[in-house]
Amino acid sequence: MCGIAGWVSYDRDLRASQGAATLDAMTETMACRGPDDRGTWTDGHAGLGHRRLAIIDLPGGHQPMSLSTPEGDLALVYSGEAYNFAELRGELTGRGHRFTTDSDTEVVLHGYLEWGEAVAEHLNGMYAFAVWDGRHDQLVMIRDRMGVKPFYYWPTPDGVLFGSEPKAILANPLARPRVTLDGLRELFSLVKTPGHAVWDGMREVEPGTVVTVDRNGLRRRVYWRLETRAHHDDRDTTITTVRSLLDDIVGRQLVSDVPRCVLLSGGLDSSAVTALAARRLAESGEKVRTFAVDFVGRTEHFVADALRTTPDTPFVHDVARQAGTLHSDIVLDPDTLADPDVRARVIRARDLPMGLGDMDSSLYLLFRAIREHSTVALSGESADEVFGGYLQFFDEEARRADTFPWLVHYGEHFGEDADMLRDDVHRALRLGPYIRDSYETAVAGIERLTGESDFEYRMRRICHLHLTRFVRVLLDRKDRASMAVGLEVRVPFCDHRLVEYVYNTPWALKSFDGREKSLLREAVADVLPRSVYERTKSPYPSTQDPKYAVALQEHARDLLAQPDHRVFELIDRDRLGKAADEHAAPQVTGASRRGLERTLDLATWLDMYRPEVDLS
Repeated sequence: MCGIAGWVSYDRDLRASQGAATLDAMTETMACRGPDDRGTWTDGHAGLGHRRLAIIDLPGGHQPMSLSTPEGDLALVYSGEAYNFAELRGELTGRGHRFTTDSDTEVVLHGYLEWGEAVAEHLNGMYAFAVWDGRHDQLVMIRDRMGVKPFYYWPTPDGVLFGSEPKAILANPLARPRVTLDGLRELFSLVKTPGHAVWDGMREVEPGTVVTVDRNGLRRRVYWRLETRAHHDDRDTTITTVRSLLDDIVGRQLVSDVPRCVLLSGGLDSSAVTALAARRLAESGEKVRTFAVDFVGRTEHFVADALRTTPDTPFVHDVARQAGTLHSDIVLDPDTLADPDVRARVIRARDLPMGLGDMDSSLYLLFRAIREHSTVALSGESADEVFGGYLQFFDEEARRADTFPWLVHYGEHFGEDADMLRDDVHRALRLGPYIRDSYETAVAGIERLTGESDFEYRMRRICHLHLTRFVRVLLDRKDRASMAVGLEVRVPFCDHRLVEYVYNTPWALKSFDGREKSLLREAVADVLPRSVYERTKSPYPSTQDPKYAVALQEHARDLLAQPDHRVFELIDRDRLGKAADEHAAPQVTGASRRGLERTLDLATWLDMYRPEVDLS
């Protein structure tokens, strides 16, 4: 796991001092993603930069990694993991390739030499990598199928800039830190338009896509997408297949030359990964380490709500006891969650004010604590999208709505993202039409199976939207928070084999017992505590401590004392003042708390990045 950056310019020689210095600056923004090593490579029109987090073959995986051929040199910068690199290494060796390291990076480089950009179709893993191909004077950028690893680029008049995160690109003077109405729409709509990067002029390499840049310009090729296929397996066979896939996936993703652990929330998803990992490691006499996030007093003073009916900790401990893990609870207090320094670190990690408040802060703090013990963590992320775990999968209003299903009741649970905006800004954004257009685009290409009922097709669309839109918000959030502290998080439920298989399983099978994630629950029933088997879905935890809301109000009052702050170009001062002055802290929930968090994030981002915000 690493951070990559690069610059291709066909009109200049990047070996000159200014080009080299700029490439160094771009690379150094990725230091948090790769604290173990750094390197740059330049060859005339191309420059590559790399920061390394050493996971596999600690001494042998230095990057950029190059390879000479009679027709020209290849150079690679690579972020992520290829979980099938051992098999690919064997296949490539049989085809005459010779290796000098044990790293998966070298396997990917030789794979490119053998298959060109089609190497992506041979990989099982999470990855974002760029190859400068000196044989054709072209840059090839490739991203994994589900978009687990981030990858951004910025076309220039004579080439391209790229990086694992926007900050790497913005370190180049050619990139202008500017956000237009279209970028703000993306920030406030929760629709995650494929390829959209919020920053004007910047794009994402879309998941499952190859982007090639040469002297003739830029072209894209999609090498993987969710496809509709008939499912012929009966229930028992489907459950057995899911379990077989999970056993294989977890085993592959436990491979590491550094300490690893599992993120444990006490829900079905993370408990399944924990139990399967514990079984696999027990074969070699090893115990798995687990970590969970908690808040001071949460279990003792927990109050059930529409989303969370039980606290996590009792279930976490049930799993840890049964699986025999080495477990630690990371307990956070409200002052730390609301600390402006923590907020700034989260904004810096994401490059954008996403406004998820304590759920972002707690995730960052959890990962920071874990990093003191482990370098790799397995997560249960994405199981809800794959197996159908969210409330909206079962809510009739959300099922029938002609919009993104997670938006139907979003405001009721979390507060509306745009509540604090000035009226003129809100009108200019026209979020309603933006969301409608985005939805229509998102569902337009979803294939219907021959003979599929209207209900099954409606559920296929809902599953597809979660797997191609919603999941990418959460994957990006987890990657940024973890890599900000140099922790690699792996997501077994994003293995494309599992995603393809379960996506094409009819909804009647996915929910055969009337509950969420029926297939997953039955596939791992033998390794779960009964309490977790019977537990209903509970989202990522959020603090209920009123002291957190009080701290937000204090910070908001500090902001109100700065009448010339740029945030008031976007935020309504009176609405913020009302939320900051509410006397009863328990009232600062829903829209008010969400609005406070969103405003403070925006203010921090404006101070940190000083972007041009174009509202015209």
